[in-house]
Amino acid sequence: MDVLYALRARARQIVGPVFGFTLCAYFAYHLVEGDRGLLALWNLQTQVRDARATLSRLEAARAPLARRVDLLQGNHIDRDFLDERVRAMLNVGAPDDIVIYNPHPE
Repeated sequence: MDVLYALRARARQIVGPVFGFTLCAYFAYHLVEGDRGLLALWNLQTQVRDARATLSRLEAARAPLARRVDLLQGNHIDRDFLDERVRAMLNVGAPDDIVIYNPHPE
């Protein structure tokens, strides 16, 4: 009976620290591995960095196109650019025109 009493007394002394350690381990694990943990934060930061790089690349590609569209919109149309586009779309030119081929227009 004394042995059983001694085991219960020691078990009561051990339960608190074991429970506390388990609780700390649980929160430490979820701090790192959880849905909103450190690894998830790093992955999100990588995704944001990649998305910003893609955005800047697309904005750089869009700028020349927006400039060309602006030349053909509004109350004032750039006649030279309109003439250029008409000749390119209809594939016509005047007999005295000098044609300079540009395979990569801006």
